[in-house]
Amino acid sequence: MHINLRICKNCCNFAVRMDFLEGLNPSQREAVTYTEGASLIVAGAGSGKTRVLTYRVAYLLSQGVPAGRIMALTFTNKAAREMKERIQKLVGEDARYLVMGTFHSVCTRLIRPYADLLGFTRDFSIYDTTDTKSVLKAICKEHGLDEKIYKPAAVYSRISIAKNRGISPDEYEKNSQLLREDREMRLYELPTVYALYQARLKATNAMDFDDLLINMLRLLNISPEVRERYQQQFQYILVDEYQDTNYIQFLLVKRFAEPQNNICVVGDDAQSIYSFRGADIRNILNFRQVYPQARLFKLEQNYRSTQNIVNAANSLIHKNINQIEKTVYSKKEQGQPLTLQAYMDDRTEALGVATHIQKMRHKGYNSFAVLYRTNAQSRVIEGELRKLNIPYRIYGGTSFYQRKEIKDALGYFRLAVNGRDNEALLRIVGFPGRGIGETTMKKVAVNATEHHRSYLDVMRAPEETGLEVNAGTKKKMQTFAGLIDTFHEQSDTMDAFQFAETVLRTSGVMTALATDLTQEGIDRAQNVQELLNAIREFVAQRQNEGIDYTPISDFLSEVSLLTDQDEHLEDTTERVTLMTVHAAKGLEFPVVFIVGMEENLFPSQFAERPQEIEEERRLLYVAVTRAMEQCHLSFAKQRFRNGSFSFASPSRFLKDIDRQYFSLQQSAASHQYSRPSEPGIPSFPRKPVFSTPVAPKTGPTTQLESDWKAGDRVSHRVFGQGTVNRIYRDEVTENDKIEIAFDTQGTKTLLLTHAKLERIEN
Repeated sequence: MHINLRICKNCCNFAVRMDFLEGLNPSQREAVTYTEGASLIVAGAGSGKTRVLTYRVAYLLSQGVPAGRIMALTFTNKAAREMKERIQKLVGEDARYLVMGTFHSVCTRLIRPYADLLGFTRDFSIYDTTDTKSVLKAICKEHGLDEKIYKPAAVYSRISIAKNRGISPDEYEKNSQLLREDREMRLYELPTVYALYQARLKATNAMDFDDLLINMLRLLNISPEVRERYQQQFQYILVDEYQDTNYIQFLLVKRFAEPQNNICVVGDDAQSIYSFRGADIRNILNFRQVYPQARLFKLEQNYRSTQNIVNAANSLIHKNINQIEKTVYSKKEQGQPLTLQAYMDDRTEALGVATHIQKMRHKGYNSFAVLYRTNAQSRVIEGELRKLNIPYRIYGGTSFYQRKEIKDALGYFRLAVNGRDNEALLRIVGFPGRGIGETTMKKVAVNATEHHRSYLDVMRAPEETGLEVNAGTKKKMQTFAGLIDTFHEQSDTMDAFQFAETVLRTSGVMTALATDLTQEGIDRAQNVQELLNAIREFVAQRQNEGIDYTPISDFLSEVSLLTDQDEHLEDTTERVTLMTVHAAKGLEFPVVFIVGMEENLFPSQFAERPQEIEEERRLLYVAVTRAMEQCHLSFAKQRFRNGSFSFASPSRFLKDIDRQYFSLQQSAASHQYSRPSEPGIPSFPRKPVFSTPVAPKTGPTTQLESDWKAGDRVSHRVFGQGTVNRIYRDEVTENDKIEIAFDTQGTKTLLLTHAKLERIEN
């Protein structure tokens, strides 16, 4: 029975508390009700982590803790919204005053009132990845750096790594490790680029994502008054996915929680897979060293997967040395064993997966996920799904807010709010066309840099900085600047939706889109209309939360901080989901296919050190635990990579999963099993357990292996013509190989059963 708190809020706390505890297992209940002091909740895969975090916040509220005293930090805005909605259902409207969101969104909210202490105005812009790369590209070009070496993505990655470690431009120049790594990549001028980039951000009144965290920490350090205010305000700190925090986030949480240390972190060290983004697993492994009095709670019951899947995942992850010991268990049915399939090559692997999905389509296509280690693996899988008319979605493709027409519209809003946002200006000045070309804007950029002015300042009054342009160009620039100035005034008087609608109409954006009657043009216009719908909903949501006035700057902050998972629009169409394992974290599917279980692919060829191998093993653990009912692993003996076929061997991780959890049922296509190539790897059939249809042969037939001999001239579809050197016989696995000296591609060794060679008659 649920109790309506709004009827009797003060007299029913005990009853409400008991209501919260119903349905929780003993471990969950203990973690929810322990609220004073530091605590670490280690939540195994599928153990109800979100439920515990949600109920813990609700429990605090039921104890009389004001919502504004609680800070809950998540890694996606979507997770924060869903948690807040659940809490509202439990305790009523008080939940809307919770300070809950991602690190970046909460820091943005807390920085703005004190931005002047950091040298910014409170209407500073937030540069997303695209903006950042654009600035870095411009800086490298201005200084004559080789664009083939100083690629924006590579430069951005290096700067982000430094920021996540709390390393400033000045400190970067003295860091021997970073400088050595830069030399190896020939990025000798990286320290200079970093310094120029930070100066450019400051000049344009902008921060990138990393700066939001760094400047929040800096604000707490330079202002005792601000630090004390926030520490007194937030009496309870909760952090989700703590295993994914970086060094700066660790310092931020620690500083916010002082001196009471009422901090609760929730996470799973076994699912720490984001070191490439700066995540540091030591934050969760060493939590009890930082807080010696902390209580440890383990959530070990998995509610998602069958016993076989959970036990297989346990046997895998227990091979890691650096971990917090726990044993996850499931009370669900035993379930089907995992299957392991060997294929001749990546194409037949993709076809096998597609065929299996087709046979099980009665489950609904949403039930299936195909997980892979690298994005490049999706191409061949997509091809086979299309051949069988199986609908699919690529999770992690171009998101709604990254589409050009949407970024153009947002560019107008950004520039109206912050006139120093040069990146926004460069994006929109040519759309719709105003006769202000690229040559003019290059002059503006150089002039603005020389005089330490924003581009808009120069365009507003070019004579003040001595910019030489003809009378016609000057008038066009001033007209544009006047339009933006008008928008700036309106941004302070209109709510976000009224403002957005006015800007898109007055600027000519809507007219320009409406005149393009191609299908692409119609789609773009519909997307911009959908943006207006999103802004309208945002304003309405804020009104429901008791906020009467919502400026466009609030919406821009929300959009700028969206994560990959937040950006996907609702899609009700039944589709198979394709994604990397990294993107799959936090999701679940009845049936999961994990493809490409090969050395140098999974684990990655770049994983060499023991800690890197352990993270790759954690990545596979995440993949396996996405499965609710069935988990199918597969590998190819030959894979087309970097323009040619190469032999592959099974992943070492397959030996880490106890053999008893694999299926050893006989294939309908073959009653004989090959010997396992390595100890500990389950035997698998010579043909896939789920049969692969063979397309009718057309054209020349493949020569039988027994017919080939040294000296034969052959033709291969990829490598061209060549001469057979020798034949390698394999009596155990029947994987006979042929060595061929190709005329233009050198000597290669191929599997005979898949070489598809044609004889060239002498």
